[in-house]
Amino acid sequence: MSESALNYVNDRVMVGVVESIDLPLVGLSSINTRIDTGAQTSALHVDHIVVHKEDKQVSFEFHPDFHDIDKTIRCRAPIHDRRWIKSSNGERERRYVIKTQAMMSGISWDIELTLTDRSSMTHLMLLGREALSGMFIVDPGADYVASNRT
Repeated sequence: MSESALNYVNDRVMVGVVESIDLPLVGLSSINTRIDTGAQTSALHVDHIVVHKEDKQVSFEFHPDFHDIDKTIRCRAPIHDRRWIKSSNGERERRYVIKTQAMMSGISWDIELTLTDRSSMTHLMLLGREALSGMFIVDPGADYVASNRT
């Protein structure tokens, strides 16, 4: 879908509650992402986090398919921060934060992602308010509005 084919409301792109997002700087594409205005921060499901102190980077494994845990993609990114995050169940967890580029339907923007275990969740990635602010408006009754996936 071209950027001109996107739906706009007050200069903001209309998105559904689930969209497909790419993270090209860490080598990930077509991530089914839950759009959640109730969450402040964004999160990515990862395993086996390794901190590389010598170059202030973190490496981790991403499982692109919930149904095939043997398939993994090894990623590496600079550490942007480390923060205490309160999860949806009310527990606090100290997470590594990376800053990376997100892409959806020709739109590219920078986001912060916390790295955590989301294996009990339905979607591998959650896009929160901070990543949506000023650019997007959410249609709570639709999926794949901007990424045009069925």
